[in-house]
Amino acid sequence: MTSRSLAGWGKPDLDLTEADWQSSSRGVGDVQIAFVEGFIAMRNSERPESPSLIFSPDEWHKFVLGARGGDFDLT
Repeated sequence: MTSRSLAGWGKPDLDLTEADWQSSSRGVGDVQIAFVEGFIAMRNSERPESPSLIFSPDEWHKFVLGARGGDFDLT
């Protein structure tokens, strides 16, 4: 499966067929990530055929800092 083109978003059309998907260190949750061609891909492990989010290293860094800081805490 190849990701859909994200023209205009500055994202590459990555081939994720051979990606090494990783779950969290605790093995819980529905999110998996893979490092592909200098980018970070994120997908829903329960629906791996659905489109993946693609982050540049800078975007990923900001996302992780925001997550650790509670920016996405909905509780």
